[in-house]
Formats: sequence, C-alpha cells, structure tokens
Amino acid sequence: MQLRTFLEEKNFHRIPLKKLATGHYKLSARINGIPGIFILDTGASTSCVGFDEITYFSMESEDSEIKAAGAGAINMETKITRKNKISIENWSSKSMDFVVFDLSHVNQALEQAEETSVNGIIGADFLKQFRAVIDYGRNCVYIK
Repeated sequence: MQLRTFLEEKNFHRIPLKKLATGHYKLSARINGIPGIFILDTGASTSCVGFDEITYFSMESEDSEIKAAGAGAINMETKITRKNKISIENWSSKSMDFVVFDLSHVNQALEQAEETSVNGIIGADFLKQFRAVIDYGRNCVYIK
C-alpha cells in the first residue's frame, strides 16, 4: 500500500510543497481568510509571522516573554497571537497560535537565493499538533 493511500484512508489531508533553492519547502496557507506564503521548517520550534503581518492577517497580538532566535539572529523581541484560523487547501483549524517577530533576516536570506519573501514560518508546533507526516520523496506533507 502506498503512503498516500494509507494516510488518506486515515483522514489525513495531502498538502503539496514547493522546494526552494535554499532547500526549504514553501506552502500556501490562509490565515484568518487571508492568503500567505510560508516556509515549512521542522527546525523552528514555533510557527511565526513577521511584525508587519499582524495587520495584514487581521491578528490580535499581545506581548510575550519569549525571546526568539534563529537563522543567525538572537534575543529578538516577540509578541504572540492566539486562536487564528488557518486553512491549507481543503483543511482548516480555528486554533493556531503564532509567535510574532522580525522576519527580515529570513526574507533577506531568501532574496539572496533569488526566492520570493514569505509571510511566516510553519514550525514544529503545527507539525506536532496536526500529526504531520512529511513525504520528502513526493514533496508534500499530510496533516490531520
């Protein structure tokens, strides 16, 4: 039995991924009904969006004690936004939290690789919460 058949029989949703020149995977998602582009990053502990995306995605944020680090940047100030609706393809959830911080260093790295910028990162918190299975051979992720 193929992985796709097995997972789809278990009510997982198949989400296609686009592989970037950086080796990252990119996917399209809607946050609070608004379309965005995200990197799928298994090494990011939490899903996040940039400060400049709060208004774009109609999010309400609050101060956070969390200090962010990653991709060469450390000790960055953050906010948190809770219970956002996320939809990807024909799958959705109404309980997605995002950490909000400065993603300019991420987008600068993408720009240097001649890739388009992203609105945020889908991290390990999402992957765990929605029981994700990544099929690297077929460039897709399955979520439940």
